[in-house]
Amino acid sequence: MGNLKNSVSKNIKTKVAGQTQDDVVYCHIFDAILEQRLPPATKLSEEALAEIFSVSRTIIRRALLRLSLEQVVVIRPNRGAMVAAPTVEEAKQIFKAREVMELAITELAVQNATKAQIDECRKLVVKENEAFDQGDYGSGLRLSGEFHIKLAEMAENAPLLAFQRSLVSQTSLLIAQYETGSHSNCSLDEHTVLLDAIEAGDEERALDLMQEHLGHIRSKLNLDSTSASNDLHVVFSNVLKSNKA
Repeated sequence: MGNLKNSVSKNIKTKVAGQTQDDVVYCHIFDAILEQRLPPATKLSEEALAEIFSVSRTIIRRALLRLSLEQVVVIRPNRGAMVAAPTVEEAKQIFKAREVMELAITELAVQNATKAQIDECRKLVVKENEAFDQGDYGSGLRLSGEFHIKLAEMAENAPLLAFQRSLVSQTSLLIAQYETGSHSNCSLDEHTVLLDAIEAGDEERALDLMQEHLGHIRSKLNLDSTSASNDLHVVFSNVLKSNKA
């Protein structure tokens, strides 16, 4: 266990140049939420996470606080942190906010997107397509979320980008909690045609496509499904295995 902890700690320090331990821990947890490996209402034990990542509980606490500001983690006084579990009413409010946000972002993206940004998004859609084709629903969902965050970057509006990041991750929680039927993806062609409209400068079509896309996401939800593991060691087994190797 000691060697394993040292290996994880080394990986956290060097994973991406310029990233702090806080950043890396935050990104691992954020990705686990986007990939639905952490289901709603999962208790996030500081002690367990500190052991998994071989960092101090102070670092874990800062990462959880950052996630709580994005409303994907709830910190309860004297009870610790847990992954947020939106109610049906909260889900409706999140989707309404997402709809308003996405339309504003799409309008600005049509006005401000560069060819380099559009090309980068197209590459992201290819990776998303590959993930779904390989049956990796979690990674596909995360890449889909990244696509929408990239659209916000095209908008050239920092507050919208910050709000979008929070809403994308909250939407992932809603999908994990309320999606009905099998995991299917309707967004791949929708993302491509949306990019086509943005690149063509066709604002009206881009807005219509975004509205339709969000409607498809919302139509797949019901009130009762959960299926992911809430064991932190299971969720982050990829971190442990990669560092053990």
